[in-house]
Amino acid sequence: MKCYYVYILASQKNGTLYIGFSGGLMRRVQLHQSGEVPGFTQRYGVKRLVHVETFRDVYDAIAREKQLKKWKRQWKIQLIERDNPQWRDLYPELIR
Repeated sequence: MKCYYVYILASQKNGTLYIGFSGGLMRRVQLHQSGEVPGFTQRYGVKRLVHVETFRDVYDAIAREKQLKKWKRQWKIQLIERDNPQWRDLYPELIR
């Protein structure tokens, strides 16, 4: 069964944040990290995967992405720090 992902990238701890949605998380993060995605993440060096949520239903994932984008910055930081207080890059754990 296909999974969909809502993710948060950061430039550094407490740095610039980017919220995205993808059906192919590993490839999408790889594109962000390599700088192949022109725009916001490339311009601000937002490459560190700090939060991921998995969904079975594409509509639930899209709704969650929209919800998180409307959140206050402090709420997003609290969400990240709940499961990833060190703001470590989660991408290397995904590719193991």
